[in-house]
Amino acid sequence: MADEKKDQQHPQYSGDRQVLNQLMGAEPTDYNLAELARLMIRYDGFPGARDIQADLQKRLKQWGLTEAELFTKTRAIHAEGQIYKGVGRGREDWS
Repeated sequence: MADEKKDQQHPQYSGDRQVLNQLMGAEPTDYNLAELARLMIRYDGFPGARDIQADLQKRLKQWGLTEAELFTKTRAIHAEGQIYKGVGRGREDWS
């Protein structure tokens, strides 16, 4: 009998889905680029949340960026300062 692996539910799925829904109609501001990159890192290789993974790729394509370009831009954004400062989350959520 083959060992079939089921997709997993990410514990941050609900909140991440809301963030991604907001990004789907948004412009590529520094904050939105940082959020897209954060979610791409979180879901990279995750065995589940296929809808989020597909939407992340869709948003990336709509903004005309490759993953490498996105990460280059967001590294520069983070190097300039704390992009999340004053947003109200209190900390960056990379878990």
